[in-house]
Amino acid sequence: MAVGFEIRKFVAPEFIFGIGSRHLAGRYARNLGGRKILVVSDPGVVAAGWTKDVTDSLEAAGLPYAMFTALTPNPKVEEIMAGVAVYEAESCNALIAVGGGSPIDCAKGIGIVTSNHKHILLFEGVDMVKAPMPPLICIPTTGGTSADVSQFVIISNPLEMVKFAIVSKSVVPDLALIDPATLTTMDAYLTACTGLDALTHAVEAYVSIARSSMTDLHALEAIRLVSENLLPSIAAPHDLELRTQIMQGSLQAGLAFSNAILGANHAMAHSLGGALDIAHGECNAILLDHVIEFNLPSAPERFEKIAEAMGLDLRGRTSQEKKKALLTHVRELKKAAGIVRNLKDLGVNRSDLTLYSKHAMKDPCMATNPRLATKRDIEVVYEESL
Repeated sequence: MAVGFEIRKFVAPEFIFGIGSRHLAGRYARNLGGRKILVVSDPGVVAAGWTKDVTDSLEAAGLPYAMFTALTPNPKVEEIMAGVAVYEAESCNALIAVGGGSPIDCAKGIGIVTSNHKHILLFEGVDMVKAPMPPLICIPTTGGTSADVSQFVIISNPLEMVKFAIVSKSVVPDLALIDPATLTTMDAYLTACTGLDALTHAVEAYVSIARSSMTDLHALEAIRLVSENLLPSIAAPHDLELRTQIMQGSLQAGLAFSNAILGANHAMAHSLGGALDIAHGECNAILLDHVIEFNLPSAPERFEKIAEAMGLDLRGRTSQEKKKALLTHVRELKKAAGIVRNLKDLGVNRSDLTLYSKHAMKDPCMATNPRLATKRDIEVVYEESL
């Protein structure tokens, strides 16, 4: 007799969660066979002092290292190839990424190229990375991207004005050292953007057509944690308990979306980020309620569970009242977090929406959206977000 569920896989790296875990980088780099480490970070993380904590731990473990910090938000093709040149010139054999999604995705890109000996542009798509990367340890410093536990790499190609995705279990890091203390140097805007990115990860994973019972557990817990703790965390940036809850929410969302994949929200945000080089988290936040409204008819029971995880009491309400309550809550959360701009404020022009929609339709995330969308559907959602 056939069993009524589909086969699903779940991929996750080893991770160590807790305050002070960043100081274990040297020990684990040595355990993974590191002889010389390329530390990938960015100027802001270096200035905050988190990168030095990691290099100090490498020195304590007797491991030499080189640094690569010449990267910008939304890591670019040429930045990754420049990092490859440093990795090879310094004869490194392992990588440590310290930072948000940009340094982590850059480090993944460097690892892909150094192992597979081809230009990074040749790996776009799903399961295109054939040779495993060098050992990679990630130390995230933002509470939202979850690149430290995911099988995604998102890279900007400025020549084509697009972001492209590499999806492969080969790019799942060997180890994530997840230290909530690193969130204490995020300002209110970055806290809001990354927190709402994590919320979007969880929402999209929960309604994805590739979801499973395992991803559902992580997605709902992420929604609960971020919804409860984002605004208090913005108000009290040095509160380690609140930052721990946010980092835990980010981790849970990452485990969910890395396996369930995402949806139209991220496909559309990737298109905007590639064309305009704007903050990914803010793009996701601006689009979130509009994409929920588009997708809700395809998964009303799922969105009801999402609303309940956000703390809403929907008992006794009609379906229309439930929809209104969820959308109102998301919009109020965005506003309270300080995300008040629309796409027009970010420089998006109505005349460009056809092109952005075309790029969004090609994004791998669109394949798992719960509602089948046409290019015109996506244009309309963009229009509503202007």
